[in-house]
Amino acid sequence: MKIFVHRLQHHFFLPLSLSVAALLVAGAPIAQAAGQTPTAAPAVRIAAEINSSQMSALPDSKRSVALAPYDTGRLSSATKLQGVSIYFSRTQSQEANLQALMAAQQNPSSPQYHQWLTPDQFAAQFGMADADIAKVQSWLQQQGFAVDSVNRSKNMIRFSGTAGQVEAAFATQMHTYTIKTATGVENHFAPATALSVPSALAGVVQGVHNLDDFRPKPHFVLSRKTGAKPNFTQNYQGTQYVYFAPGDIYTVYDVQKAYNAGYTGAGQSIAVVGQSEIDLSDIAAFQTAANLPVKAPALVYVPDTGAPAFSAGDWTESSLDLEWSGAIATGATISLVYTGSASNAGAFDSIEYAIDERVANIISSSYGTCEAALDGFSLESEFEQAATQGQTVMSAAGDDGSSDCYGTQGFTATQQEALGVDYPGTSPNVTSVGGTEISQASTTYETPGDGYWEAESTSGSFIVSSAQQYIPEQAWNEDTTCLYYYNLDPTAGSSALCSGGGGASTLFPKPSWQTGVPGIPNDGKRDVPDLALNAAIFNPGYLFCTSDQSAWAQGQEASCNDSFLDAASLNPTVAGGTSFAAPIFSGLVALINQKAGYTSGQGPINTELYSLAANSSTYATAFHDITVGNNYCLSGATFCSSSSGTETNYAAGVGYDQATGLGSVDAYNLITAWPANTGVTSGLIATTTTVTASNAAPTINTSDSFTITVTSDTPGTTPTGTVNITVDSGTAVPETLTSDGTYVYSTTFTTTGTHTILVSYAGNSTYAASTSSTTVTVAGTSSGSGTFSLAATGVSVAEGATGTSTITVTPASGYTGTVYLSFDTSNDTALENLCYEFTNTLSDGDGSVSVTGTAAVTTQLQLDANAADCVTTAAVRKSGKQSFRSLRGINISSNNHSGTGGNKSAPASIAFAGLLLAGFLGRYSRKFRSLAAVIALVAVGLAVSACGGGSTSTTVPNPPAGTYTITVTGQDATNANIPTATTSFTFTIQ
Repeated sequence: MKIFVHRLQHHFFLPLSLSVAALLVAGAPIAQAAGQTPTAAPAVRIAAEINSSQMSALPDSKRSVALAPYDTGRLSSATKLQGVSIYFSRTQSQEANLQALMAAQQNPSSPQYHQWLTPDQFAAQFGMADADIAKVQSWLQQQGFAVDSVNRSKNMIRFSGTAGQVEAAFATQMHTYTIKTATGVENHFAPATALSVPSALAGVVQGVHNLDDFRPKPHFVLSRKTGAKPNFTQNYQGTQYVYFAPGDIYTVYDVQKAYNAGYTGAGQSIAVVGQSEIDLSDIAAFQTAANLPVKAPALVYVPDTGAPAFSAGDWTESSLDLEWSGAIATGATISLVYTGSASNAGAFDSIEYAIDERVANIISSSYGTCEAALDGFSLESEFEQAATQGQTVMSAAGDDGSSDCYGTQGFTATQQEALGVDYPGTSPNVTSVGGTEISQASTTYETPGDGYWEAESTSGSFIVSSAQQYIPEQAWNEDTTCLYYYNLDPTAGSSALCSGGGGASTLFPKPSWQTGVPGIPNDGKRDVPDLALNAAIFNPGYLFCTSDQSAWAQGQEASCNDSFLDAASLNPTVAGGTSFAAPIFSGLVALINQKAGYTSGQGPINTELYSLAANSSTYATAFHDITVGNNYCLSGATFCSSSSGTETNYAAGVGYDQATGLGSVDAYNLITAWPANTGVTSGLIATTTTVTASNAAPTINTSDSFTITVTSDTPGTTPTGTVNITVDSGTAVPETLTSDGTYVYSTTFTTTGTHTILVSYAGNSTYAASTSSTTVTVAGTSSGSGTFSLAATGVSVAEGATGTSTITVTPASGYTGTVYLSFDTSNDTALENLCYEFTNTLSDGDGSVSVTGTAAVTTQLQLDANAADCVTTAAVRKSGKQSFRSLRGINISSNNHSGTGGNKSAPASIAFAGLLLAGFLGRYSRKFRSLAAVIALVAVGLAVSACGGGSTSTTVPNPPAGTYTITVTGQDATNANIPTATTSFTFTIQ
């Protein structure tokens, strides 16, 4: 994730996967284009029987971070792994045909120019043969796995099973790992050895994903500026503060002229990828504060990824991505494609789904990792598919400057300090968006009409948008500022590196299109970023709204309940990072598509982007060449590899540079310079598809109906044709629209939980395609009669270890229904720091067991006696486990700004930090000098209030050795008249 909120959290790791073999063959025939019949179905590749007695090792199949020093032993064989996926490679001829097709689709002289494929057409040409998929499904089932789904592109099977089944099937061992971080320790699991597959699958299997839980994580910086007040133009005790609101971006990057010309992104669609639920009220609050029409995004849950859940940090990321992409493309359809709690791949599963189902024309990602941490992982197969489908992918370039591997868990200091760049931004099929900040020479306050910012209001009212013109920029590098906060509180998740990512790829050669602009290195490598927009945290940061308290400043009680302020503390929610630059540019691409007539998308845009920049007159008007600043590591020898403590790459310069790419943009000039679409998709009438459930919370085994409506952006016209309806990961069902452009679809859900209904309008020679989705949450049912009983097995573990109890639910007297499980302990105080996790989880961490017949059913309850697993937000987010404190309703802070157990010395620490900050801000820039005085006064007050206060340790002990009784209670999901059942078992910590 590429986002800063004045505190940088850790880098993340990708789920286990294997390298992509992409062999290009010159002179191969061009694949069939959209609307044409493929010459032949994919050839059958698996000739021999899939026999586990003959195994072949898979290269690059062990995580580099799963090292012996962190190994804490074997993962319980009963641990359930959900959402595991096996990916298949393409044949040599398929890859050659695909590369030829991609080139033809971008060649205006080719008859295949902009003739995009549908996902089904892509599968028919570049997927696996149905017979091969059936063979692999059969083998997986023979190993005891449950096959959950086959993706639409026919290059992936998703399945679930236990750790023991994984070990047997892939000839590995699953281990647990404890890794120290800046904020404590994190506990993970991963294969301890490389994987193997049956020899019949060698060369066919591309990778196995989701076998470890190094899930993508946000890395951002939270404000610790105690006493700081609104950070946009406001008269507060005679002091002004400025931050970027949408109106400021409209002015600075010349977007307003595009709106005046009628370009709002109408008819376009943007898919933001994430890994958390969001609160839609946050989006509405942002739009209201920014004086934008309230327009809710569509929520697209990725099926078979576990129950949807709120994830601290990731929630923040999704909120700001949706808010800022929608703030730019006000007329576009914005969607959040997000995964549930069982997806260890997180946002990368979301990218795969957004491409596989072609959710939108534009995909915006704020997640990435340094290339050195990929361990053979690649999304290139998916990005190539996106290119053939006309999808444009944007990715944040990173926030650790030239040292993108900084903070990577398990990496040595040398590895972290080395030059590195961020993937997927380095993919040649992705546009990498870096960061700038306002030039230090421009951070002054002038009189109205004579400066960059509007003068303060004498009435004390807010001026939400105060920028008056383009403000000169420099490369984003706030390392020294971030280091200051890091030194104040090194355990608060802060970072010493806060600057725009950039440099040279070690994986991808120089693309043919990356040429023609002065400054492009002659290094034979893919260089990033491609361009840059403001990403500063302090100079200035961005306003946004979120109910995710991990993004709130000290003392903040709400977000955006008084314009952009918290009414109680007068704090705004402010952030920075390339997480803002990527969705903002995604919004601008939607405006470009609308103006240029790319109603069905235009695929990768880098060729056109560099072509425009190569024209000196266009470059002078459509781009802002950033020639000042750098993305050096400026935080000293502790964080930087050179002896002087300063990494010497990369500086901004004339033309292209590896700190800011081609520079920032003048949006209106770039939009008007972009060539019009001359392909077969030009002139299509844009459409919007909506789907609405008659009941958003139906009960199991009851019919629910969905009204599908496809509307045209041209008044007086009604789309005709076919909609394809997909429920979860099932096969798409085609249905014909009625004469009024609608269709009512009915279905019955046979399982509880969240279900996704995805609707894709296919389009035709008159109307462009469009996509929408909705989710429903299916509740359990009850027979209303009968009873059930419970039984459970005992658990004995070493101190700090994990054990599993098997719970059996046995129906009697004709009972069927959904049983919710909860439990209690004989000593809540001793077990206060125990974690738990049911195999199946619903809200509040309860287990769910569905009884559909007369046979007994089972589930597992894992009990984790390692306190480090359950006292931090990261641990809860990582595993879905809950601490006993939260179960009992005792308040444990999940935010770094409130220490566990209560730290009585906090006011004194904050006071001291405030005094340091006051002095620092007085030196940092003119705009903070009066603010420094306010902070100093508040700091003195805090120091006085802290006098005499002691401190308590925040170290949380493991549950002590002993024998305890765990009592499990089962309750029918819907009928209180069904008697509850209980059972007890012994839990021993040795």
